[in-house]
Amino acid sequence: MIKRENCATNFYSSVLYLSALKTKIITLESHDDLISVRDKLSWAKTPRILLIVPKYEKISLRVLDLKVLQRHADSLGAQLGLVTRRMKIRRDAESLGIPVFKSTTMAQRKDWGQSAPRKQFIPPAPRRDLRELRDAARQKESAWRTSLMGRIVAFTFGVAAVLAIAILFAPRARVTVYPETLNQSAVIPIRASETNAAVSITGEIPARKLSANVGAKQTLAITTKISIPKSKAQGIARFTNLSRGEINIPAGTLVATADEPRARFITLHDTLLGAGNKFVDVPIESYEAGANGNVEAGAITTVEGLLGLSLTATNPNPISGGADVQKIGADDRDRARLRESALETLRRDAETKMRAQIKSNDILLMDTLEVANIAEETFTPDAGQPGASLTLTMQAEFSARYISAADLNQLARAALSSSTPIGFTAQDEATFKMRGSPKTDSTGATHFEIEAARKLVKQANVMQVFSIARGREPAAAKVELTKNLSLRQPPEIALSPSWWKWMPLIPFNISVEVK
Repeated sequence: MIKRENCATNFYSSVLYLSALKTKIITLESHDDLISVRDKLSWAKTPRILLIVPKYEKISLRVLDLKVLQRHADSLGAQLGLVTRRMKIRRDAESLGIPVFKSTTMAQRKDWGQSAPRKQFIPPAPRRDLRELRDAARQKESAWRTSLMGRIVAFTFGVAAVLAIAILFAPRARVTVYPETLNQSAVIPIRASETNAAVSITGEIPARKLSANVGAKQTLAITTKISIPKSKAQGIARFTNLSRGEINIPAGTLVATADEPRARFITLHDTLLGAGNKFVDVPIESYEAGANGNVEAGAITTVEGLLGLSLTATNPNPISGGADVQKIGADDRDRARLRESALETLRRDAETKMRAQIKSNDILLMDTLEVANIAEETFTPDAGQPGASLTLTMQAEFSARYISAADLNQLARAALSSSTPIGFTAQDEATFKMRGSPKTDSTGATHFEIEAARKLVKQANVMQVFSIARGREPAAAKVELTKNLSLRQPPEIALSPSWWKWMPLIPFNISVEVK
């Protein structure tokens, strides 16, 4: 009987031990994180939990994660183990005392060591005196706060406080004052030159240069008659040899008269002149057609070129046969008139182009507008040619100087500011107007005068306006402001809300506008 009892006891002990060694195996996946692993641990009801970290899954378990999982397993009354071949996880687990195995078979065979005892949370018994403790801790209100009269007084005081705040902050006012004004003006002499680099209060200002290229083509009807050469004069020239040798006189040798305008003639063929004061007569004709080639006997006295050293020439008889014909054509006066008209047109075009390059209020110095260069000047037909009309094609470059209105404004402000009375400030921008026409001297400096003017307003003390107006009725505030300030017209006061009867007490609720 004793042996049977011992055998039964050993059998039941073995069954209890095997049941105690039941293990929950959890295989981790790549999408698992700390939260999901904890949830999987919570579903385990065994004394051992074995986490398997697959070799080829990307699962990150830090030391902190392992510590959290170990504590969670302890709270469940289970022991945590790992199956992994990763050296880093193995080292971290061993540092925390977590058993690590190479396979699940080894985990089943090997001893895990001392298992953690299961902890059972036993909630404390509920307290029966909580209501009494709450009533004892609650602070009782004062008697005056629970009474009807106390509540009425408190409500009245709150309403009064709100009204007081409204009286202080709600009303707003806008005060418009019109201080005394003064018209200020000054006459400033100006000297503008390209050599001035900046504006000076003495009146020196820069003059800037402009240029414009313009062209024109104009035609003039012609009624003048001019002489047009018709035929050349012909005659005989007698050449005398001054040397001792023979001289060859080639065709085209030029001879001329001595008197102005000189008439020139050419020989018509080659001639050989013997030595020793011998002479020869050679036919000649005028170099140019027209009556100018008709000369008296003996008018020819000059042989042009090197032959003049060895020969003399004269005309023993008058030379005649040159003739002119009268036709309509332009003379020098027609050309001058057309040129002057074309230049005036170009001047106007150049002025228009230059004014387009500057601002509308800049001053273009017209007496500096001049022709800088004439690139083309062609008359059609040419001089001496007949024609019922004359056409001129002209291209020219004009230059001029101008004065910037910004420079004049700067000078006007500086001149007026230097003479501004104390206590006044400018109400608007300074304006100027020219007096007389600008005149440019021989040095290139332009002189003229401008009259600068602006309106000044007396400076208003805003804090004084605040101190006078606040807390008063609007009518009384107007009277006091008029009495204490130099105004050109009574002030204006606008209250908000409009039915309010007093000016605000707080200065920042009063806006002051100076006009």
